[in-house]
Amino acid sequence: MTHTIIYRILYRMKVTAIIADRLINDVKAYSRSSTITEAITVALKDWLYIYNIKELNKKISQNPIIITNGNQIRELNRSV
Repeated sequence: MTHTIIYRILYRMKVTAIIADRLINDVKAYSRSSTITEAITVALKDWLYIYNIKELNKKISQNPIIITNGNQIRELNRSV
């Protein structure tokens, strides 16, 4: 039990934020969450996923792989 309490203290944070009611209600509705905490957690995780995908797309666009025939992709797959 002691470890559980320490875990909660170290990894949870209580935050006071001024956020418009309409925004909170929209996030709750779109995330299908029953609580504000759950809705904000879902929204923040989704934002991070999208941010990481955008960053990955930037890296890929700097050095794209252009495939002109099936042999190239087969060899690439086998080399990984």
